[in-house]
Amino acid sequence: MGSILFFIVFTQGLFPLINNNDLTGTLVGYAIGRLHVIGIVSGVVYLLATVVAERSVGALARPAALLVFLMIVCTMVSQYGVIARMDVLKLQMGSVSATPAGNPLLVSFNRLHQYSVRLETVVLLSGLAAMFLTARQK
Repeated sequence: MGSILFFIVFTQGLFPLINNNDLTGTLVGYAIGRLHVIGIVSGVVYLLATVVAERSVGALARPAALLVFLMIVCTMVSQYGVIARMDVLKLQMGSVSATPAGNPLLVSFNRLHQYSVRLETVVLLSGLAAMFLTARQK
């Protein structure tokens, strides 16, 4: 959760500091790729720890565990589906910043970016809910 919140603050501060949106996008892409790997591994560790702590695979059917599973799925869809397609479009455009607004590649890129933001929002909200439910259990 902290990584997602840091990432939001990081990206909001990065764009004004670096006067090159293509370079900034590359830095953000690098950071989010690492963040996603950390999130997937952390989610799997949480689910394994849940099974061990409860001594039952049935514990994975509890709301907090289901939310963590949703977080993993959304993160994987974002990284290996949406962002992978965005990367292909970036290569085709050469420069996102220099691509004219009506260009179909840029339109597709922007649409995928919105999907990515929505998936990250689901991950953040699910994580907050899972954290609350987990803390409430004990």
